[in-house]
Amino acid sequence: MKQHAKSPVLFLSFDIEEFDMPFEYGKDLPFEEQLSISTEGTRIILDFLKRNSVQATFFCTANFADHRPELLKEMVGDGHEIASHGYFHSRFDDGDLLRSRNRLEKISGTSVKGFRMPRMAPVNLVALRDAGYHYNSSLNPTFLPGRYNHTDKPRTYFTEEETLQIPSSVSPFIRFPLFWLSFHNLPFWLLRRICQATIQKDRYLNLYFHPWEFTDLRNTDKLGMPWYVQNKSGKSMEKQLSDLIGWGRKKGYRFGRLSDFPNLIPS
Repeated sequence: MKQHAKSPVLFLSFDIEEFDMPFEYGKDLPFEEQLSISTEGTRIILDFLKRNSVQATFFCTANFADHRPELLKEMVGDGHEIASHGYFHSRFDDGDLLRSRNRLEKISGTSVKGFRMPRMAPVNLVALRDAGYHYNSSLNPTFLPGRYNHTDKPRTYFTEEETLQIPSSVSPFIRFPLFWLSFHNLPFWLLRRICQATIQKDRYLNLYFHPWEFTDLRNTDKLGMPWYVQNKSGKSMEKQLSDLIGWGRKKGYRFGRLSDFPNLIPS
């Protein structure tokens, strides 16, 4: 189906970080293995996006970029956007906002406009603005026990502290989160229906994933991942994303980078 300027937009983004999630489940994964797993997943994503001619946004920690600068250069070469995911994935202070932005710009050779807090935690919006960011995508406007309780926040994009806020997409009625875990645990026909209802209402979807999801996470003794994270990891996750892109293309939807949001989704 032919795309046109008023077609809805699918924004795909990936949080590129040292794979420290096993720490949450009592596992101690050496740093080199954290890097290795995230590197493997990132290469899978880059190859997949290239095959499908899709450009996306990569929220990178500066720590990962310091150790894998060649991957950031490949992202830029393929037309993807580099945004900040902080300096380190497991620790943060407000000074990291500017430090990570400066470091990522030096490594990538591009302007860094966007920020996403690790684990979608709250961020100081005044400090974010003062660090020179144009947009923030750190809000998951849903309720998820033990993780998020943001049902009082706007469900779609808004401006606060002079900075564009682009929340992760949730369904329009019960705020069902359309984030990475949904793609691990729902059949695609159901995901498609929820995505369709959301994009009809909002005219866009903002979806995010991680590189380690595209690797095999079934080694519970080593990685400690619970079943709902292991489920559909690796090749199965790649198929979920492939089906999503194929569905979007059939609908005539566009694909975009989050830095282009103001131009693609006119207010």
